Amino acid sequence: MEYNKPHIITFDKIGSSHLGYITIAETQKNIPFEIKRVYWTYYTPHDVTRGGHAHRALQQFIFAVSGTITFNTEDKDGRKEVFTLDHPSKGLYIPKLVWRDIQFSHNAVLLCLASEVYDEADYFRDYEEFKKTTAK
Repeated sequence: MEYNKPHIITFDKIGSSHLGYITIAETQKNIPFEIKRVYWTYYTPHDVTRGGHAHRALQQFIFAVSGTITFNTEDKDGRKEVFTLDHPSKGLYIPKLVWRDIQFSHNAVLLCLASEVYDEADYFRDYEEFKKTTAK
């Protein structure tokens, strides 16, 4: 599995339509880092764009546990991609040094598994600083 660029992985689901499903994320099994922080966002208006940042060291796996969430990403080499999370078993891996903008559907819930605890110094919040720092 490649862990140097953003990509979607479909996690296994266990269960049935009669009883419901469970999807499991485990460090070093299907998550390539130790999970040090978990957070979720919800009630984000669909006309608001979130994100607008990149991380110096942080890696993330992100799930849309409800609704649809679209990520516009740009990596340190300038490669732009769009990823849509529209099922709770789909996880988006985002390595360090990837800029992202995020759009939420009505009532979408984002769940994030992060490799580090929160550190404001880890953020690029200015796109031009991100591009200048990551330029070859």
